[in-house]
Amino acid sequence: MDTWLLVTIVVVAAVAVVVKRLIGEPVNVRDLFGPPVVLTALGVWSVLEVEELNGADVGWVVGGCLIGLGLGALRGATVAVFARDGVLYQRYTGRTFLVVVAAFLASALYGLLARRLGMHEAARPVNLSIGVGFLGEALVIGYRGLRSRTPFAPERPGPLDGHADRIDRFIRR
Repeated sequence: MDTWLLVTIVVVAAVAVVVKRLIGEPVNVRDLFGPPVVLTALGVWSVLEVEELNGADVGWVVGGCLIGLGLGALRGATVAVFARDGVLYQRYTGRTFLVVVAAFLASALYGLLARRLGMHEAARPVNLSIGVGFLGEALVIGYRGLRSRTPFAPERPGPLDGHADRIDRFIRR
């Protein structure tokens, strides 16, 4: 897949998540952990595909992931987590955006330092950075949700839910 297309898809998805969370949304486990896990997995896959990957690159990637995970956890601590309609909700706050700006600056400085010290650019996929940040946030929000004893929101129906019979008939044709 073209790198710019992948970056565009990842950025659009991240913006969509941020907008939903700014408005406030119910917290269900699939939506909380699904996107970060997928983005992180795609990022790890991208790193493993780098032909000139070396030990120094791996060290920089691991360091960047630890920083991103920590800053994501800090961001998760600033998210409003509350009960509404009997289920857990989350909403980004002003402090959340302050942490976002600080995390962006820290990530940019870390990336600049890594690049100046010889890290291969291809070993720094954007989806990995975004994925581990959202994973850190999800871990903290999930923990806070469990501690609140408020039930997580039920899973929303998927596009194929309730259509199993139709799909089965279509396949059997």
